[in-house]
Amino acid sequence: MIGLVVRNRPDVSREHADQLAALGVATVHEAQGRLGLLSPPIAPIQNGVSIAGAAVTALAQPGDNWMLHVAVEQCRPGDILVVACTTENSDGMFGDLLATSLMARGVRGLVIDAGVRDTAELRRMGFPVWARAVHARGTVKATLGSVNIPVVIGGQYLRPGDAVVADDDGVVIVPNASVAAVVSAANQRESNEAGKRERLAAGELGLDIYDMRPKLKAMGLRYVDDLPHD
Repeated sequence: MIGLVVRNRPDVSREHADQLAALGVATVHEAQGRLGLLSPPIAPIQNGVSIAGAAVTALAQPGDNWMLHVAVEQCRPGDILVVACTTENSDGMFGDLLATSLMARGVRGLVIDAGVRDTAELRRMGFPVWARAVHARGTVKATLGSVNIPVVIGGQYLRPGDAVVADDDGVVIVPNASVAAVVSAANQRESNEAGKRERLAAGELGLDIYDMRPKLKAMGLRYVDDLPHD
């Protein structure tokens, strides 16, 4: 689908978005059955930032950021702009001017399967970005793509309005219809891990907390006092 802008899409509540951001990518990924994780090289250009929100999607042509400008109009406060390309590209399709425009609309951040530039300024502005590359080469505005259509990014299928969670560990997608269930499962996992963390800090071993010894023995693991001689 090329040359299409879809105005209506599902949303993610601010409460759920804030909870997902606090829980983080690793916990959310595990809580939804190890699904939805974007593959490298999409990575953060900053450290110590965790965000979540509803996806506004843009499908762009390589070396052309026209659809990013079109997508800005469709963004609402709390959204995350997610940009996929029709083919692999690392040109610097996004910089401080587009970030200024998105910040004015209350957008929480950008995930882009292409390059970004002005990275020092983006960090200074406090606008978080997860990108395929950092590349100063600029782009044109000449070819149509689409906004708010399903896209594939980082090996994952993403629909407009799906939840996007991004932090230092990467980016994970949560289908919109699953957000409430994943938040609940992730909170349970976080609570369980907190108890294990306390036990590990007290000196207990993961071997015993996770009851690994019987399986290790069954697999043939042996303990000896000295290395056997030939």
